[in-house]
Amino acid sequence: MTPLTTTPRPTGHPGYSETLPREPESAATARRLVRAACTAWGLHGMAENGALVVSELVANAVRHARRESIRVVVERTAPRTVRVAVADFSRVLPALCTPKGDEEGGRGLVLVAALAADWGTDERRWGKVVWADLEGRG
Repeated sequence: MTPLTTTPRPTGHPGYSETLPREPESAATARRLVRAACTAWGLHGMAENGALVVSELVANAVRHARRESIRVVVERTAPRTVRVAVADFSRVLPALCTPKGDEEGGRGLVLVAALAADWGTDERRWGKVVWADLEGRG
């Protein structure tokens, strides 16, 4: 497993990223990474929504991606904006769907869209990056 990486960003705050195994247990590590970044930036109010969003993004990558690893990135793109992203090696784009009332799955991206100010997918030659921007108040 690749160690935690910090990278300087234009906002003056480091970005945090970690390569994780493509397995359900990686969601817990991704949540800790988001919480640690938000705490380091003094954006405590975004930590729990960020943890929930990254859990959903990791779950989608675990279910639909290929290869053995995913990359989680947390960066502060503006003073009150945190971007949470998950990169994987699948070129299949996520689709927002409306599950029927009795279906257990299919609500992850609906939840991401509800919690995030914006979300989307950046296609790459090797796969994709699914991201969500969380905006703080105050």
